[in-house]
Amino acid sequence: MPHSDILTRLWPASAVRVSAGDLELRWIDDELLLELADLAGRGIHDPEAMPFEHPWSRGSADEVARSVLAYQWGIRNRISPAAFVLELAVLHEGAPVGIQGLTAKDWPVLRNVTTGSWLGRAHQGRGIGTRMRMLALHLAFEGLGAREAMSGAFVDNGASNAVSERVGYEQDGAFHVAREGAAVVHNRYVMSRERWESVRSYHAQSLGGAVELHGIDGLRAQLEPIPSGAEAGQH
Repeated sequence: MPHSDILTRLWPASAVRVSAGDLELRWIDDELLLELADLAGRGIHDPEAMPFEHPWSRGSADEVARSVLAYQWGIRNRISPAAFVLELAVLHEGAPVGIQGLTAKDWPVLRNVTTGSWLGRAHQGRGIGTRMRMLALHLAFEGLGAREAMSGAFVDNGASNAVSERVGYEQDGAFHVAREGAAVVHNRYVMSRERWESVRSYHAQSLGGAVELHGIDGLRAQLEPIPSGAEAGQH
């Protein structure tokens, strides 16, 4: 049996793919991870800016690349009903250009996801950020059955705020977050299922093709809660 088939059986999240036109979200294997780490090392934002709460993108090219490797290796096993972190490579015309993530806690109860992402600087300003967010929302709402999706951005991160507004999120307040020793306003956005159903058709043409979801059934099963007393080793 091919290794990919064994991995899909043992860890269904590894088979997840979401695509539309020339854009795809895909599980990050080691080969893709090395390319993404190298991409991040070449720069994600202006040196004076910091779009992230934790400044992992500061440092030399190798230091930033190592931060990407360490984080991704550390979260790969965090796929469970209690909490999941699903990080997917963003591929444009087959080349990795960034990462789109979805996180959730108490998934069976809340059905609430939070999205986060980054793009290599060479790929910014081309509409990819909006399209990859739309694919993430398709995965959340159409694939996983989410009730709502959250996103956020620092007030000085114009590009990220613009994506949330362009996609159709509703503003959900703002609060201060500590960033590099200073309190900075962080905007919060929410997309309810009802709101999603009202905006998704509006964005369909901009996605460049019909959205295709792969490997979703296995992931949904992986996120189902284990019946009480059925955990490994209990009889």
